[in-house]
Amino acid sequence: MTHPTVLIFNSLLLPPSQTFVRDLAEQIQDFTAYYVGSRRVEGLELPNDRTLVINHGQPGGKVIEQLFKLSAIAPDFYRHLQRLNPVLINAQFGLSGALILPWAERLNIPLLVHYRGADATIDPKQARYQSLNHWIYHRRLQTLQARATLFLPVSDFIRQRLLNQGFPADRTITHYGGVDVQRFQADPAVARERVVLFVGRLAEKKGCDVLIEAIAAVQAQAPDVELIFIGDGPLRESLETQAQQQLKRYQFLGMQPPEMVKTWMNRARIFAAPSVTAANGDSEGLPTVIVEAQAMGLPVVSTLHAGIPEAVIHGETGFLTPERDVDGLAHHCLELLQSDELWERISRGGRSHMEQNFNHVTQIAYLEDLYRAVLNGDTPQPQTR
Repeated sequence: MTHPTVLIFNSLLLPPSQTFVRDLAEQIQDFTAYYVGSRRVEGLELPNDRTLVINHGQPGGKVIEQLFKLSAIAPDFYRHLQRLNPVLINAQFGLSGALILPWAERLNIPLLVHYRGADATIDPKQARYQSLNHWIYHRRLQTLQARATLFLPVSDFIRQRLLNQGFPADRTITHYGGVDVQRFQADPAVARERVVLFVGRLAEKKGCDVLIEAIAAVQAQAPDVELIFIGDGPLRESLETQAQQQLKRYQFLGMQPPEMVKTWMNRARIFAAPSVTAANGDSEGLPTVIVEAQAMGLPVVSTLHAGIPEAVIHGETGFLTPERDVDGLAHHCLELLQSDELWERISRGGRSHMEQNFNHVTQIAYLEDLYRAVLNGDTPQPQTR
């Protein structure tokens, strides 16, 4: 049986930090997902037979890419997509939604746009000239709001931000990312170590400078605790300098493949996600790694930031502090390090919460229900929770 084709459009295919895009596409059951983008970048492996990019490094590729972005012109590539006979486009991030909107209209198919964080939260005055993609997004924003079929924020927090910007309430529906609870489960034969783990981009909104201060306070009482950073980003050099000055034990491991991240989630005793609102307003949506960590039975210490409280239940699956609360982060880390009983209770609570509310099977099924609703001309319904 041949499944209908959906185009998963992301401007860049596919940065290593965007495993959630690949997971979404590969877990869809009743549709065949093709990855479509303006440029192929070094990062995640994708199926060659289902990956199409405008600029794949060919002579003149950059010019063709810019022409597509500015005027939606790329006739050979457009004809290739036509031959796939797609039934809808699911853009990842608002910026990608604005880029592909003219083609959705030309193909006369629905456009669904996932919003995941910065695309809904950065101050437009600062973002507008940040890149060509940002400039195009803000020029096309009102048209996108009027003509896209459905907007899919990844948390209620992001949904409210979109509503505040004039997005239509009846076409803006929260769709949480799920986790494969069969794949992400702890191996009880692996001993937990006195490790606090961070996974993410080393950027301002991740709050890593605050985390280093908090773990310095932890190490003053428990010097054997180690802080592990997995990820890379613009602040890596300054964070390494800070860690060298303040910490006794730490490692920066850089970017790591998903299986290595999972291995560290199995070894660590605490997952730290000290997210903060950046100076330009940039905020999280709901970080996938927080969901994955809880599925692994790894207690989360995080902040009352963006959509995080929608996934972490304070005192049941983890602990939440106000943003930049160094003492609070340190206190909760020490609690989990010092009490096996507390750690076990939080670990079980996190795993149960993910099984019941963030199982990828349920979340992907709901996304496919939304696909079918828009294709049938029905009114998409919010997910019951």
